[in-house]
Amino acid sequence: MSVLESAERDPVQRDWAVPESSPGGQRYGEELQAGLARELAVKEAGYLPRTEHKNEDGSPVYTNRLIRETSPYLLQHAHNPVNWYAWGEEAFADAERLDRPVLLSVGYSTCHWCHVMERESFEDEEIAAFINANYIPIKVDREERPDIDGVYMDAVRILSGGGGWPMTVIMTPAGRPFFGGTYFPARDGDRGARSGFLSILRYFAAQYADNRDELLERAEEITQRIQRQAAVESAAGIPGAHAFDEALVRLKGSYDDANGGFGRAPKFPRSVTLELLMRIHRRTGDEDALRMTVNTLKKMADGGMRDHVGGGFHRYSTDAKWLVPHFEKMLYDNALLAVAYLDAYQITGEASFAEVARTTLDYVLREMTDERGGFYSATDADSPTPGGHEEEGWFFTWTPEELEEVLGSREAKVFAAYYNVTAQGNFEGRSILHVTKNRQDFAAAQGLSPESLDKKLSAARKLLYTARAKRPPPGKDTKILTSWNGLMISALARGARVLNEPAYAKAALRAAVFIDGDLKDGKRLQRSWRAGIAKHNGVLDDYAFFAAGLLDLYETTHDTRWLAEAVALQIELRESFWDHEKAGYFFTPVDGERLLTREKPYYDGAEPSGNSVALLNLLRLYELTTNEGYLQMAEKSLKAFGTYLERASIAVPRMMGALDFYLDSPKEIVLVSKGGKADFSPFLGELAARYLPNCVLAVTEEGEAADKLARLVPLVEGKTAIAGKPTAYVCEKRTCKLPTNDPEVFAKQISTVVPLADR
Repeated sequence: MSVLESAERDPVQRDWAVPESSPGGQRYGEELQAGLARELAVKEAGYLPRTEHKNEDGSPVYTNRLIRETSPYLLQHAHNPVNWYAWGEEAFADAERLDRPVLLSVGYSTCHWCHVMERESFEDEEIAAFINANYIPIKVDREERPDIDGVYMDAVRILSGGGGWPMTVIMTPAGRPFFGGTYFPARDGDRGARSGFLSILRYFAAQYADNRDELLERAEEITQRIQRQAAVESAAGIPGAHAFDEALVRLKGSYDDANGGFGRAPKFPRSVTLELLMRIHRRTGDEDALRMTVNTLKKMADGGMRDHVGGGFHRYSTDAKWLVPHFEKMLYDNALLAVAYLDAYQITGEASFAEVARTTLDYVLREMTDERGGFYSATDADSPTPGGHEEEGWFFTWTPEELEEVLGSREAKVFAAYYNVTAQGNFEGRSILHVTKNRQDFAAAQGLSPESLDKKLSAARKLLYTARAKRPPPGKDTKILTSWNGLMISALARGARVLNEPAYAKAALRAAVFIDGDLKDGKRLQRSWRAGIAKHNGVLDDYAFFAAGLLDLYETTHDTRWLAEAVALQIELRESFWDHEKAGYFFTPVDGERLLTREKPYYDGAEPSGNSVALLNLLRLYELTTNEGYLQMAEKSLKAFGTYLERASIAVPRMMGALDFYLDSPKEIVLVSKGGKADFSPFLGELAARYLPNCVLAVTEEGEAADKLARLVPLVEGKTAIAGKPTAYVCEKRTCKLPTNDPEVFAKQISTVVPLADR
C-alpha cells in the first residue's frame, strides 16, 4: 500500500524510532519527538514510508511534522530529511524566532515534476541539511489550500514570468515573497541548468544575512503588486451580444484546424472553452463554432490523452496531436469533460460522444469512488515497473507481445492495428493506444461490419483491463475535495438524465449525502476529507461548485432537499464571501486566514472560476425561486467583471455562459401529475435529447407536494394536470405557453431559440 492510498482505518502498533533532529536542523525536543513517534506508530498496517532513507528493518531514518497530516501529498514528504512544517503559526513563529527566511514548496500528490524535485533535492541529505540550517521549510498541498497557492502563484508569475508546480517561493517570516519559481534541478549543470537549487538556496541565505534591507524592499514591492492585481476593475454596464462575436473571432484565430484544440503544445482539455462554443452555436447558428467543438472532442477521444482501456482522460497532452499525455488523471477534468461530451451528444446525436461520456463516468464510479460515496481527487502520472522503479505512463502503455499474451495472435493483430501498437512504440519503447484510422474503412479492410468491429474491440478492451489491473497501479490521491465532488455530482446528475442511467443519479445522490453530512460544520463547508477527518475552511469554489451540483441533482431527482440546500449555500456565500462594496465573491470567507491579499478570482482555466459558477447559480436560482435578490446580485457581478467579459472574453468562457443565460429567455419548465407515480419519461426523454443550457426544471404533483414546492418554486403554483394526465408547462419570463399532455408539442415548445442579442 502506498502513502497515497493509505487510510487510517486499521492502525497497528510499531516501534519505529524518530530521530532527535533532521540533518543540519534544530533538535526536535522531547515533546515533539514523542508526538511524531506516536503518529508514526499508529499508521495503518502495510504503511510504507515514501523515502530512500530506511533502516534495515524498513523503518524510515527521518520523520518530520508532516506525519501529523492527512493530505497524501504532505505524507509523501513526511520522511524526507528536510525538516518540513505544515503551513501554520508554528512555522512562522519559528521563522521569526530563529530569524530565518521561509522556503515555501507547493505541489500536489500526482504531480510528476513534484516527484522529480523530491527525489533530486528533498531526499538529498546535503541539500536537506542546508535547508534545515538556514530556512524554515513549509510544504503546502495546493489542492487543500488553493488560497495559499493562488496568492503565491501570483508572486511567482510576477517574479519569473511563468508559473506551475512544484512551486518554490522564498519569503520573509511575515510571508512576503522575494524569490519564486517552479521546478529547479538540484545542482548547477543538472538538466542543463545554469544554477541549481542548492546554489539558489545558498545565494538567498547569504543575501538574507548580508543584504536584508534590499530583500525586504523587494518583498514589499512584490506584495504591493500582488495586492494591486487582486483588484477587479468594474465596467460601466453589462456587456451585450458583441462580447460573443469577439470571443468567436479570437477562438477561430487560435484554433488548430488539423488537430483540434487551441494554440500549440502542450494542449489542455479546457472544457469551458468548448462549452462557450456550443452556446454560441446554439444562439447564432455559427457552423464554425460547432465544427471546432466537434473536431476537438473527436481528436481528444481518439488520442492518447484518453484511456481507451480503462475510461476517463489524462490531464493534458504534451504534444499538439493529443498523442502523448501527462498521465495523471484528475477528478475535475473527467467531470468537466463528461459534461462537454454529453452536451455535444445532445447537439449532434453522435453515439460516440455518449459512449465517451459513459465510459468516463463509469471509470469514476469504478476506480475513484470511496465506500462512503465521495470521489477521490486523482491518480498519479508515475507507476511502478517490473524493474522496481517508477516510470511515467508505464501502467497505461502496451507492447505487441503483451497484447498477444492477453488476446491471442489473431485478435491482438486487429487490436494493435486499430490502436497503433507497434514494436518500436511511441513512448519510451512502448505504445500509447490511439486511433488514427476511419472506423468504417478499417472494419471493411478486416472483412467486418462496423458493429462487429466494435464488439471485437470492446471484448478486447475488457480483457486488457483485467490484465492491466494485475500491474502495480499508479498512486491514488484518496482525499475528497468538496469543490471537485460538486463538479462530479453535476456530471453524474446530467449523465443520468441524458443517458437515462439511474445508477449515475444514485451515485450523485450518495456523494451529495456524504458531502452534506461529513464535510459540513453547521452552515459552513469544509474543503477536504480523508481518513475520517474533514479539514480547512471551504473556499468559494467549494460553495459554488457544490451548490451547482445540488441544483443539477434537484433537477434529476426532483427532491426539494437539494434545492433547499443549494439556497442555504448561496445564503452563506452572500454572508461570508460577497463583496458588498464592489460585488462579486472573494475566494476566502470574511473571517478566514489573512494572507497577503483577499483574491476575487474570475479566470476560467482547467477549472471554472468560483465567481463564474456562482454567477450562473444566481441566475438559475432566480428563475426557480423568482427571488429578485438573486437577479440583482447576478447583475452586479456581471458589471463587476464586465471589463473581462468585454475585453478578455476567452479568458472567462464559463462566465460568458452566465452572460448568455442572462441575455436569453430561459425556459422555465414545470411537469405536474395528478398524483401517484406518474410517468414523466416521454417529457424527460424529449428534454434529454435537446441541448438546453438555459433552462430550469421543476417536477411535482398536485396537492400537498405542489403547495410545499411552491414555497421554494412559485412557478409551480396553480399548475394542474390537464385531464388528469402528466402535463408540461413551458414558460419564459413567467409567461407560459399552453399546457400540453403531448410530448411532441412539448418538444416543439422547448426547441425554440431566441437569437443572441442585447438585453
